[in-house]
Amino acid sequence: MKRNFSYTITEADDGISILSFLKKHGYSKNVIKELKRTPAGIHRNGEWTYVTGKLHTGDLLELCLIEDTGSENIVPVFAPLNILYEDEDIFVLNKAAGMPTHPSISHYENTLANALAAYNEKRNTPMVFRCINRLDKDTSGLTIVAKHMISSGHLGDDMKARKIHREYLGIAEGYVEDEGTICAPIGRADGSVIERRVDFENGEHAVTHFKRLKYENGLSLVSFLLETGRTHQIRVHMKHINHPLIGDFLYNPDNQLMQRQALHAWHLTFNHPITGEEMSFEAPVPKDFILLPD
Repeated sequence: MKRNFSYTITEADDGISILSFLKKHGYSKNVIKELKRTPAGIHRNGEWTYVTGKLHTGDLLELCLIEDTGSENIVPVFAPLNILYEDEDIFVLNKAAGMPTHPSISHYENTLANALAAYNEKRNTPMVFRCINRLDKDTSGLTIVAKHMISSGHLGDDMKARKIHREYLGIAEGYVEDEGTICAPIGRADGSVIERRVDFENGEHAVTHFKRLKYENGLSLVSFLLETGRTHQIRVHMKHINHPLIGDFLYNPDNQLMQRQALHAWHLTFNHPITGEEMSFEAPVPKDFILLPD
């Protein structure tokens, strides 16, 4: 993968060093290090230069990022992919339920990472797998994958700054109140590497906003907006308020009205990591949802 970037320097950046300019524009230490060791990594007005070089109004700064190896230990395995958007910098995909995001001991070849590795291998474009908003195996819906370290760095910063807005749909037991906010810290459950629980002493800050969209036959269709992104956050929070998601084998094992937890990442809004353009996507509600929006 080869990606070129260019900047025409304005008066606002007149006199600053290239290093300061790169930091100002969100380039991480690792990215700057990679650009420095790439022979054609940094050019000013057509000539190679050090990052200590000064910039002046009207200068043309050109950057070249080269990543020619893919993720180690991710075996390319063909599987259907629902790619909603692709450009030089990102993928936006609608992940199917039942597909893990990353390989693990129990899921080594049937993940989103394996499928993307096969997709890229077929096009002879090896890529390190960098998923920005990882979804649980049985949660369906929208996820962003960065194609290179620059887009990954910018999107990672936006995720930390809560600039990536994610809305989920879920089906919960009982009559959930009209709307509300759950603010309850989440930590690991004792004796488990998978299960999480609300832990007011040692848990990490977690906030979920919710709104009931529909109630039918003892079940509520609920919209969730995440303010934070803790592991199993929605699932743990809904169990905490006594409205667990149906089909959730881990947090609601007695209710198997669905064959997986009823959770779907249906709406995603973010700024493109390179152009800054606002982007918005929706993923249709899966057919296995037994309550659908009106």
